[in-house]
Amino acid sequence: MAISRGSGTEIIRSAHFEDIDGATSIIIGEQHHIYTVLSIIVFANALGSGDDTARCYLLGYDSEATSGGSAENIYIFSQVMTSNATFVWNDKFSFNGFEPVAFTGPLSTAAEQNAIADQGSAVSQHLQMTSGHADDSFEVHVTYIDQNNE
Repeated sequence: MAISRGSGTEIIRSAHFEDIDGATSIIIGEQHHIYTVLSIIVFANALGSGDDTARCYLLGYDSEATSGGSAENIYIFSQVMTSNATFVWNDKFSFNGFEPVAFTGPLSTAAEQNAIADQGSAVSQHLQMTSGHADDSFEVHVTYIDQNNE
């Protein structure tokens, strides 16, 4: 039986990624969706020399930017890793699937706040993982709730 994904649904999703060694989207936003991340598990499969760091960030709208902050890197965590170590991020946070129609920041009115919630632009937001060094290799598991508000 297929999972119902229509308007008004809320489903738990998960995704698994092997050998992340560069910027990788682990959640790709859809318009009028809200994503609540429950956990991200990172395993250091192999590490190169240098900056052995797992980083998670939202590629999305910066509500502080004075010139419209589309597709900005907004960091959630940065964790130094050792080989064969596991890091678990289990602080909950939510983000919208799409950016708002651009406004000049910083956020200062209820109308601008509503624009963020309305997700009226044509630009998808992405939750991404990356490594600090090209020779790093992380395995990542993400679990999240996808609320469809179309």
